[in-house]
Amino acid sequence: MTRNITLAIDDALLDKVRVLAAMKRTTVNEAVRGFLTQWVQQETSKDEAREALLKLIDESKGRMGDWRPGKRDEIYSGDRRFDREF
Repeated sequence: MTRNITLAIDDALLDKVRVLAAMKRTTVNEAVRGFLTQWVQQETSKDEAREALLKLIDESKGRMGDWRPGKRDEIYSGDRRFDREF
């Protein structure tokens, strides 16, 4: 089922969109529908990827244990790390 909506758009922008639609042999209506469809598909894809990552995190058998990075003083000795001067 398709529904009609009302869209408020600036006259200058609408003129440009009509020209672009004519150049692509389509309609403004089809261009807007295509944009909205693509937008929904992108968001759906992001949601699916996010869900897959969360599922992977929950089901993963790998664990970090009690590992924690060392404190700055333990990691950084203060010695120069590069041989050349700047």
